[in-house]
Amino acid sequence: MKNLPIGISDFKEVIDDNYYYVDKTLLVKEIKEASAKILLFPRPRRFGKTLNMSMLKYFFEKTTVSNSYLFENTKIWQHKEYKELQGNYPVIYLTFKDTKELTWQKAYERLVTIISAEFKYHYSFIKPEVLEPELIKYNTIRNRTAAETDYGDSLRMLSELLFKSTGKRVIVLIDEYDVPIHSGYSNGYYKEVTSFIKSLLSGVLKDNEYLEKGILTGILMIAKEGILTGLNNLKSYSLISSKFDTQFGFTQAEVEKLLKDYDMLNMLDDVQSWYNGYKFGNNVIYNPWSMLNFLDERELKPYWVNTSDNELIKDLIAVFAVKSDFELLLSDQAIKKEIDQFIIFPNLKDSSTSVWSLLLFTGYLTYTECELIEGVAYCNLVIPNKEIRFLYRDFLRYFFKASLGTTKIELLLTAIKSGDISTFGILLQEFVVNSMSMYDLPGNEPERSYHLFVLGLLVLLADEYQVKSNRESGYGRYDIMLIPKDRSKLGYVIEFKKVHSDKESLEESAQKAMEQIKAKCYAQELKDLGITNILLLGIAFKGKQLLVLSADSSYVE
Repeated sequence: MKNLPIGISDFKEVIDDNYYYVDKTLLVKEIKEASAKILLFPRPRRFGKTLNMSMLKYFFEKTTVSNSYLFENTKIWQHKEYKELQGNYPVIYLTFKDTKELTWQKAYERLVTIISAEFKYHYSFIKPEVLEPELIKYNTIRNRTAAETDYGDSLRMLSELLFKSTGKRVIVLIDEYDVPIHSGYSNGYYKEVTSFIKSLLSGVLKDNEYLEKGILTGILMIAKEGILTGLNNLKSYSLISSKFDTQFGFTQAEVEKLLKDYDMLNMLDDVQSWYNGYKFGNNVIYNPWSMLNFLDERELKPYWVNTSDNELIKDLIAVFAVKSDFELLLSDQAIKKEIDQFIIFPNLKDSSTSVWSLLLFTGYLTYTECELIEGVAYCNLVIPNKEIRFLYRDFLRYFFKASLGTTKIELLLTAIKSGDISTFGILLQEFVVNSMSMYDLPGNEPERSYHLFVLGLLVLLADEYQVKSNRESGYGRYDIMLIPKDRSKLGYVIEFKKVHSDKESLEESAQKAMEQIKAKCYAQELKDLGITNILLLGIAFKGKQLLVLSADSSYVE
């Protein structure tokens, strides 16, 4: 078996050292056939962007030593007209994937170092007579002593010099262009970094007669001061686009071959539930980072979710309107949301559309279908797989423990599992008194507030229970159902009722909830699954006062 290229993003190293390579070389063909001059590929982190950009560099770049041997056993080599393009262009290649600094000064130094290195690399390829008029400025950039404005125009100057030296227009590859912008937002230098990146990209990509193709990767399309919107002939092929939908991440066929090659095809169903589920265009894609790590460790567990700082995502889910929807997502329901392909970071905490768009494009959600309504995209969002579900359960546990305390949460969950409804009711009342304000929703929706509060707690039982919400059973739709994975354990049907008048007691309202469970045969789904040990809960509330009534399944016989 070949070694797996975990963490290796240099295409030449992968081929030279005989690592396993999932062939994405037909990306070359698709890029050359695309009508747009500037192409942006937004994809989640660790979905193969840098490896693909490295592959493009080795394919297109004219060098003193031929790199054609790297492609001899790849798919692109089967196309004669594309074989002839190999090694024919000057290439400017920058990757910002590691530009994650805490201050603007450090970020600026890092960006300048990356640009300087590219100038040093190309120095010997530029004809002396071409370089002479720009030699002083070239050397200040190469030696990292240029003014900030000179760096903004540096790549355009380099493309002109390379064109005049080779007679070929330049291919510009900028990998993970938005990483420094994301870091700027998180660390307080967003204005400075967006201004710099805008100047750099506009200089080389806008109205540049020396440009053959510009190819950018990132996670997001950043809408700030015209960073991308000001570029002519730019086309973004996001994960909603049907083009290029198989070139980042692993397809079903690629994963089946991987598993077969590593003698693990019997794990296909488990692997699919853990790492598949990302909808890219017309295809469902596996997370490549998680797949490679699984093949290496041969253990089903989260890999991708532990490779990045998730604080921004955690902060966004702390916004109640987002968190309540996640409790629905965690009970296997899709939510329909407006999606904007351009992200404005400063608006994140004020715009639910920006939040859902960010979560979709960063890979924390996926979609089942999208539709355009008067030019606006609306997508049905779902959690893609067990790995991401694991992350959200962790987030919910964090939120509840932070506000309610670890010990009492565990007592409540133990009470549910054992059928100790008295203890469950006492602890639930205490939690509501202490924490319900964090679940207040706009408008007059108290039942939904209680519903989501309890649902969020019960989602923490997902290892042992399937948690369902607002699903049909019998002759109606129950509020919450807990289906035990061990069919001999307790199953639950839970219904909520608000006290509607001063004359009605909590007990009367709870009894109405019980009567509704009985009249509409909500427990039928549990019975059809062969579950005989069933508890029915009617939860009545008035403000922050509540009462829990219970009955076993004989109540509905």
